[in-house]
Amino acid sequence: MSHHLFLLSPSDTPLYELTHYSSKPTQATASPLSSNLPSWSTSAFAGTLTALSGASSAAQSYHTQGGNVRVGGGKDRHVIQMVANASLDVIEDVMRKENLMYLKSVDKFNEWTVSAFVTPGNMKFVLLHETRNDDGIRSFFLDVWELYVKTMLNPFHTAHTPIRSAVFDARVRASAKKYL
Repeated sequence: MSHHLFLLSPSDTPLYELTHYSSKPTQATASPLSSNLPSWSTSAFAGTLTALSGASSAAQSYHTQGGNVRVGGGKDRHVIQMVANASLDVIEDVMRKENLMYLKSVDKFNEWTVSAFVTPGNMKFVLLHETRNDDGIRSFFLDVWELYVKTMLNPFHTAHTPIRSAVFDARVRASAKKYL
């Protein structure tokens, strides 16, 4: 099970991104595009179906006679970024309607659910995830926001520039491990 976090400036410039693979057990699911097709017809095109469906190729598995076979290795990074980018319009629509910071699930693309958190300065934290965990995601967003504020208070960091701090990255990863 994977989670993809994107921190975006008010002008939607990416400042930080993280891919976190949870150690929690996952259920193997068939690709949405191949659900109505016989298994023999999809095995040769497993990578293509994965990319077209927006599924995570690192987490996707297909059943063969010998057991489950893992397909790909992060080749669909462009699909994940496209889903996050496409959800920005929905996030902005929800921001106008609701006066909340944690917007919960704002969009869905195949098995990916998009949750968002918006700071008072219009920073957007976008998280793509496969399972529902509202309390954990909310706590994770609050931790990341606190870490972001501490980073912005650093006199050696310029606002709205990419965050390349190893300490920030390590703490975000620890928070992801704790809550996701």
